[in-house]
Amino acid sequence: MHFAFYIAFVLAACAIFSKIWIEVSGSSARDVAKQLVEQDMMIEGMRDQSMVHHLNRYIPTAAAFGGMSIGLLSVFADFMGAIGSGTGILLAVTIIYQYFEMIAKEKARGEDTFIF
Repeated sequence: MHFAFYIAFVLAACAIFSKIWIEVSGSSARDVAKQLVEQDMMIEGMRDQSMVHHLNRYIPTAAAFGGMSIGLLSVFADFMGAIGSGTGILLAVTIIYQYFEMIAKEKARGEDTFIF
């Protein structure tokens, strides 16, 4: 019972938070449609409002599935007995990857002044 509740809670929470995050971060269907229009890109045969409706069918679903996948990865790491928790490992990997991206961007600009 504890196992089933834990998995259901983590997956549901991750899906809900990922759907909330797309609204907060500017990745919602409305924002993506606005960005497409600003870049003079359109979905063939669609106006602005219908494009938002069309994107709204896919973006929240993809966000929820992505959140559930991350939650499943975290639960799997917890049950496999990883050092630390699965969430902690996921957080550490994300932070390290962000540092890697920052270093790569600065090297691309020609700035070698990145100091930890």
